[in-house]
Amino acid sequence: MTGHLLDRLAAAHASGQTPGVTSICSAHPLVLDEVVRRAAVSDVEVLIEATCNQVNQDGGYTGLTPAAFRDQVSQLAVRHGLADDKVVLGGDHLGPNPWRHLPAAAAMSRAEELVRDYVAAGYSKIHLDTSMGCADDAPGALPPALIAERGAALAVVAELAATEFDIQPRYVIGTEVPVPGGESTGHHGMHVSEPADVDETIDVTRLAFESAGVQGAWERVRAVVAQPGVEFSDEELYTYRPGQAGHLYECLRDLPPMVFEAHSTDYQSRSALRSLVDDHFAILKVGPGLTFAYREALFALAQIESELLGDDSSQVRATLDREMVADPSHWRDFYPQDEARSSLSRRYSRSDRSRYYWPVPEVRAAVDGMLVNLDSVTVPDELISQHLPWLRGAEPPGTAVGFDSAEAVLRSAIGLVLDAYASATQ
Repeated sequence: MTGHLLDRLAAAHASGQTPGVTSICSAHPLVLDEVVRRAAVSDVEVLIEATCNQVNQDGGYTGLTPAAFRDQVSQLAVRHGLADDKVVLGGDHLGPNPWRHLPAAAAMSRAEELVRDYVAAGYSKIHLDTSMGCADDAPGALPPALIAERGAALAVVAELAATEFDIQPRYVIGTEVPVPGGESTGHHGMHVSEPADVDETIDVTRLAFESAGVQGAWERVRAVVAQPGVEFSDEELYTYRPGQAGHLYECLRDLPPMVFEAHSTDYQSRSALRSLVDDHFAILKVGPGLTFAYREALFALAQIESELLGDDSSQVRATLDREMVADPSHWRDFYPQDEARSSLSRRYSRSDRSRYYWPVPEVRAAVDGMLVNLDSVTVPDELISQHLPWLRGAEPPGTAVGFDSAEAVLRSAIGLVLDAYASATQ
C-alpha cells in the first residue's frame, strides 16, 4: 500500500476519477467488530474515526482515551487478521466543543491537549473544528478568521506532536455541520454551501496556517467539510440529488489535492451516496445510522424474546429507557419536551441518542442476557418472519430463513448499512 489513503483519494479526484471512502464514526463495540471483520475478509483499508465527545483525554462518553480507543481497534484487527497498514484512524471535530462551557482560553488549552493525544496515539486523519463559541465569546457564529486562528493554533500543537512521534497527519478543515452528536429537534431547513463561503474557509485557514508557521500542515490538508444539502433529525430527512453540490469542486482547483467530506450522510439511499461521491464528496461519514440499525434489530429480537419468555425475558427495552430517563443529559436538548413525543424519540429517533447508553453496565447486562436467552431456545420461523422480515430478503412471508444466533442478526443489520456505503464508494 503506497501513500496515505487520503493522498490517494484526493489525487484520484484531481485526475478525474471518483473513488470514495466510508468514514466509520462509531464507538459501539459490535459495530467496530463487524467493520473490522468485513475489512479483513475483503482485505481492504478501513477508516475509523472517533469524535471529541466520544473519545478524549477525560474518557468521553465511552470512557476511552485516544490511546485506549486505538488499542481497542488494534485488538479487533489482530483478532480478525487485518494488517496494521489497512487501519486508518481519524479524530473528528477536534477542538474545544467538550469544554465550550469554559472561557475560550481554558477550552482551547483542553483542545490542545486533546489534539496532542490523538496525534501521539497515531491518528493520521485530523479534523480541526474550532467553530463553536465558548463561554466568553460573543453570541452568534464566530468570525471565520477567529475560527481559522484557533484551528491554526491546534495545527501547531499537532505538528509538534507529529515531529515527536514521527508521523505526518492529514488534515480536514471546515465544519458546515451540526454540533458533534447530531442535530437538535425542530424545523431547520437545508442549504448547500455557497462557493463564496467555501472559498473564504479555505483562504482564511491557509493564511492562519501560514501566520502560525505551519505551512507544511497546510500542504497536507486533504479535505474540506462542506454542506452538500443532506441532513436528518427527528422530523426531517434531506436526501441528495445528483449534481446538487457538484459545482463546489471548482473551489478546490489550484490547491493541494483535496476532496470534500460529507457529514450526516446517514439514511441516504445507495444512489444518493454514489451521487455524493461522483460530486467529489469523497469521504462519507456514517455513525448514528449504524447504531440505529443495531437498535432496530435489537428491539425486534427483544420482541421475539418477550413472545417466547414473557416475564423471564431480559427487559432490555425497559432497561434502556429507564437509564435514559435517569440521565437525560445525552438526549434532553435534542428531543421534544413533551413526554409522549420524547418517549417515542428515545426509542426510535434517527438521531439515535440511545447510542450513548449502550455502555451503561445495566444496559450491557440486559443486552447480554437477551442474547443468551435467545441462543438457548429455538426461535420459530414465524416469529422471525413477523419481527425480522428483512432477513427473508425477497422470499415470501413465512419462509424459513434459519437463525444462527441473535448476535448474527445484529451483525446482519449493521452489514446492510455497510453494504450501502461499500457499493457507493467502490
